[in-house]
Amino acid sequence: MLYTNLKHLETEQEVMEAVENNENVMICCGRMGPMCLPVYAIMEELEPIYPHITFYDQDFDIPAANFIKNLPGCASFMGLPFTVYFKNGKVVAATSSIQNKDQVTKILDMELGK
Repeated sequence: MLYTNLKHLETEQEVMEAVENNENVMICCGRMGPMCLPVYAIMEELEPIYPHITFYDQDFDIPAANFIKNLPGCASFMGLPFTVYFKNGKVVAATSSIQNKDQVTKILDMELGK
């Protein structure tokens, strides 16, 4: 389990429901490591600023993470975390490795709206 203040996705069913039941979703799939922690912190900071987006984390080392790992946009990723942005159930952006706040907000604004 990841120790963040974000909503956690622990099963593939929870991932599917999150993507299907929310118009705008950001999922950060990673570990409690130096490349992932800054992204979780950014998400926690941005969550109240973007109430129309649902923010989730997911442990990279659980079977349910295969959903994210096997997405076509993530197939070539080498670094953690895998961060995926969904709009109306479809992947609109995906990144890997550490991201800063400006990079994350640029994707949120461009793909999921302000």
